[in-house]
Amino acid sequence: MRYFSSNFTLGILGGGQLGKMLLYETRKYDIRTKVLDPSDEAPCKIASNTFVQGDLMDFDTVYNFGKDVDVLTFEIEGVNIKALENLEKEGVKVFPSPETLRNIQNKAIQKQFFKNHQIPTAPFLVYKDKYALQEALVRNELHYPFVWKSTTGGYDGKGVSIIRDAEDLIPLPESECIAEKLIPFKNELAVIVARSVSGEIKTYPVVEMEFHPTANQVEYVLCPARIDYAVAEKAREVAMKVSKAIKHVGILAVELFQTEDDEILVNEVAPRPHNSGHYSIEASYTNQFEQHLRAILDLPLGNTDSKVAGIMVNLVGAEGHTGQVVYKNIEKILAMPGVTPHIYGKKETRPFRKMGHVTIVNEDIAEARKIAEEVKNLIQVISEQ
Repeated sequence: MRYFSSNFTLGILGGGQLGKMLLYETRKYDIRTKVLDPSDEAPCKIASNTFVQGDLMDFDTVYNFGKDVDVLTFEIEGVNIKALENLEKEGVKVFPSPETLRNIQNKAIQKQFFKNHQIPTAPFLVYKDKYALQEALVRNELHYPFVWKSTTGGYDGKGVSIIRDAEDLIPLPESECIAEKLIPFKNELAVIVARSVSGEIKTYPVVEMEFHPTANQVEYVLCPARIDYAVAEKAREVAMKVSKAIKHVGILAVELFQTEDDEILVNEVAPRPHNSGHYSIEASYTNQFEQHLRAILDLPLGNTDSKVAGIMVNLVGAEGHTGQVVYKNIEKILAMPGVTPHIYGKKETRPFRKMGHVTIVNEDIAEARKIAEEVKNLIQVISEQ
């Protein structure tokens, strides 16, 4: 099939920042695109060939959107799977497949999938609601502390809490949830895996993630991770095992824990370009968005090696600020060597909303980390006064 400068159309479900960065690559290759998103102000709106406003979870909306595209992909897991299954039966190529998405969309199903395929992960129990979880605590079937996770709807640190006592249970929603053993760990790591339609697989270098202590959001992603070679190889092997088991096509982000004993446990996965791979836009020979395109179009996968060390700093809305966004001191970070900001195109800021990211590249990871700290301290995502 001719993809470039042709009538071939790539459909993208979701029009947020991930879709916007994917569109950079479709523009580079002159690939026609059609995007569906519920917001009329979605970042993808101005860069796609066709933009459709609509509900990603509505069967008819997703089904009708996908009927006239050649390949359909997504930048968010919250989409109507039944519609994708119908489209696939009718000959539309959907990557990753609805089957892959079914194994990932619900975290309880995802965790059970890991267990069934002997993929190392933290021990867990599933509860139909908060009351069932509370009953388990009363019966001493569950003990504090543990990690609570909503099975659906969690993102950017939401839907995850460490539960240390009964008071921590009070604000939790009443929905289905997981209680996961709280594992002491040295590092939170991630591996981006690319897998093409024909089964070619490549992994990116292991990255290290540093999280905000209260928002539970990633603040920094460092590539390469500052870990022993043997641990990095083990992390890549585990990520490959997940990829082969789940049979995804495209990019798969595998989030991992490095335990105190240097074991590798899978935390969760995302079947799409991911925050932990944003560094690759400036630091890698082939960035994760181009790689996702190559994989779903069954083109040869690109080189996943890094050209230089790379660190990503998330730009999130400052606490106490809601409204029209202002990027204070952005001109100061633009004057710094190896620093590239990415602004996602969201007009309204609110506390901890992802508004952009900054990549810092340097030959020396320690120097890059130092500059990243300066960037984090300088730039402020605030609202107009």
